[in-house]
Amino acid sequence: MNEIISPARTLRGVLRVPSDRSITVRALLIAALAEGISRIHAPLNSDDTEAALNCVRALGVDVAPLHDAGALPSLQARGLGLRGLRAPSAPLFCNASGTTLRLMAGMLAGQPFDSVLDGNAQLRRRPMRRVTEPLRQMGARIEDTDGCAPLRIHAATQPLHGITYALPIASAQVKSALLLAGLYADAPVVVHEPAPTRDHTERLLRAAGVALDVRAEDTTPTIVLTPPRVPLRALDVRVPADFSSAAFFIVAACLVPGARLRLADVGLNPTRTGLLDALRTMGAIVRIENLREEGGEPVGDLEVQHAELRGITVGGALVPRMIDEFPIFAVAATQAHGTTIVRNAEELRVKESNRLEGFVGELRKLGARIETTADGFIVEGPTPLRGAVVNTLDDHRVAMALAVAALIAQGDTTLVGADCVRKTYPTFFHDLAHVVVR
Repeated sequence: MNEIISPARTLRGVLRVPSDRSITVRALLIAALAEGISRIHAPLNSDDTEAALNCVRALGVDVAPLHDAGALPSLQARGLGLRGLRAPSAPLFCNASGTTLRLMAGMLAGQPFDSVLDGNAQLRRRPMRRVTEPLRQMGARIEDTDGCAPLRIHAATQPLHGITYALPIASAQVKSALLLAGLYADAPVVVHEPAPTRDHTERLLRAAGVALDVRAEDTTPTIVLTPPRVPLRALDVRVPADFSSAAFFIVAACLVPGARLRLADVGLNPTRTGLLDALRTMGAIVRIENLREEGGEPVGDLEVQHAELRGITVGGALVPRMIDEFPIFAVAATQAHGTTIVRNAEELRVKESNRLEGFVGELRKLGARIETTADGFIVEGPTPLRGAVVNTLDDHRVAMALAVAALIAQGDTTLVGADCVRKTYPTFFHDLAHVVVR
């Protein structure tokens, strides 16, 4: 599917973007391991979450819509407990969801049956040894395919080993896989992070009754999970709006003259809001209202308006806190006064697409003055953008970032392959049309 985006005169309105992908996937997996009926309110319905849902169902977990929750869409999952999952009759297909595949690798490493985790061609290109190698150190019998999926996991014949593991790169998915494997270990699992990453797994495991301690050692986060000796409690969680989805509208409101948007019910977990910190340093005007806690997660409403931005340098511990937002951050940087530099972001090369070389090339087609470096990119601004035909690279975040860039370009922009937004934000173009004033 192609999408044609015309320039916007301004942006106005109130919007609740779809619910958080990361929390929805994790809630489904942990609910499967709990005993009793878990309730997941306002879950995301997208390609990624559908993959997670199909995987837990294939393991014998009954997941169905909850019809007594009023107007709020909800799911109820009848968990089978830590040792009640059933052997799948076929490979578990994770589609393009790296979160689902990597977390399930940890979840299945301690099971008494064989399983295979696979995905589409895009997911099969993504690196998996960062997960399989530490799981092997725990005693898991797991094979990758030249460092990628499919992963073949053999039945565990004894408990996994507790380990102390220092992540070579900051990765919430690897951390989460080790914590889920730690539920089947004979001793605590200790994970040292080089920088803080999203902590939704830790919050949900605590809600399920798992003893989990988080501390900082010389500013390096350390997570200690003690294997549970009692069943996991069922969850009752309300999923907030996804900050990573809200990010596109935050930046759009910053860049389009006269824009003013209110984004409701946005998850504001500090491990996820690095983009907000970066934009405020650039001069963005973003106010948080109605700050509250729901389901163990901070949530608030964001008021965003147009502002003049200035270039900044981003690197270090801020990078993991905005790793999914760099495509849209690059769009913001094209309109900032001066030079914007991003460092320590090599991980962008192994996302759904190569978000350094690939996305930078597409943004250049619109007239951006942007160059890649070994570990990031450099942008000179402000630069007038012009409409062009651009390729989404089958990457949902690239597609949405290019759509925002098109709002401030001169002339129409055609996005080739725009339907990839279904991965996390199926209604993106509908919502964009709702707030654009032409």
